[in-house]
Amino acid sequence: MAKIRVIVADDSDFVRDGLKIIFELDDEFEVVGTAASGKEAVELATMRKTDIVLMDLEMPVMDGIEATKQITAQSLAKVLVLTTFDDDERIQKALLNGAKGYLIKNHTPDKIKQMLKALYSGGNVLDECIFDKITQMGQFKNMSFDESLFTQREGEIIRAVSEGLSNKEIAQKLFISEGTVKNHISAVLDKADLTHRTQIAVYYLTGKK
Repeated sequence: MAKIRVIVADDSDFVRDGLKIIFELDDEFEVVGTAASGKEAVELATMRKTDIVLMDLEMPVMDGIEATKQITAQSLAKVLVLTTFDDDERIQKALLNGAKGYLIKNHTPDKIKQMLKALYSGGNVLDECIFDKITQMGQFKNMSFDESLFTQREGEIIRAVSEGLSNKEIAQKLFISEGTVKNHISAVLDKADLTHRTQIAVYYLTGKK
């Protein structure tokens, strides 16, 4: 099985070196580089084949949000935010600029590795508290979300995704197969010109892509 190639981007030597050691002790991961700034993270992702960048947000020279934007715009890697900040503005900016996951720095090493593997396998990763905040942002939803683009069933799928339900839970709720759920999600992503599941929730709840 191929190793998951990771870049650790954090301006804290303690966090950066600690995570590097944790990943290097696991045969499923390979740390291809570490970065102390967003600029270094972008440069590393450009030079080295990378699957996931574990990205802090507050860093010198270039912050994690701008780095996320540049990395995802060039399809260099997936970005999983790992930060101490959980304010609405940073969450929105990170997700809208391409981050496929958002974690707060209160997880065990095993949990972080589990989240990385989920992201590598095509899932999206959000802390429960972060998803709750996104849901609360729904009060700001505006007409930018065009419901006319979608069928009634697709609308049901969108709302279920925005409630944080998994494909299995959606299938059970709507009495359809998981395969059908996946097909509907693919259709929604295509119609809305989105690239990943988390963006569906952000688009539905905030009206922004």
